[in-house]
Amino acid sequence: MKIAFATQDLKRVDAHFGWAKNIAIYDVSPNGHHFVELFEFGGDLEEDGNEDKLAPKLDAIHDCAILYVAAIGGSGAARVVAKNIHPMKVDQPEEIDGILVRLEAVLKGTPPPWLRKALNKGKERNLNFEDEVKNG
Repeated sequence: MKIAFATQDLKRVDAHFGWAKNIAIYDVSPNGHHFVELFEFGGDLEEDGNEDKLAPKLDAIHDCAILYVAAIGGSGAARVVAKNIHPMKVDQPEEIDGILVRLEAVLKGTPPPWLRKALNKGKERNLNFEDEVKNG
């Protein structure tokens, strides 16, 4: 499962989604995690109301299941959720490695429903009603 992190320093979740200079993408599973890709953004990122700055970021995270941010505006959050990406806000800057290790541990156990849904992002749903009829 791919996870995106809004980061200024490449070590912590410490950036507002719209203002983030970097989006770091990692792949995480119960067996570990690894870095996938870094997207860097320039220009006037702090210009409020400039929705165009979100488009490249949304493209960068399109196949991610979760986005970790320090903050995100209502419009940005709505656009992230519309892409079936679960936004997660941290209360204070948090180490990316620590988050990844905690996610691995949760994935080894019984993930909460929202995380199970995120795990299935991009996978086709297989609803086999015939089995239920035979067994029901």
